[in-house]
Amino acid sequence: MSERIYLPTIERLPQVVKRTGLPKSSIYRLMAANKFPRSVTLTDGNSRGWDSRAITEWIETRTKGVK
Repeated sequence: MSERIYLPTIERLPQVVKRTGLPKSSIYRLMAANKFPRSVTLTDGNSRGWDSRAITEWIETRTKGVK
């Protein structure tokens, strides 16, 4: 059986909002409180994005035990 290789992707803010169900203001407030993954600056210096793995892990930690 072959092992799956995960290639991380960068998600932009609209994707993060959709995945988490949080408004932009809550995402930035949680980031400021170190309770949400930090965004990274993309190559143009003006754009920001989030590592999809970090967002997935954040969601999973909040949904443990939820049916």
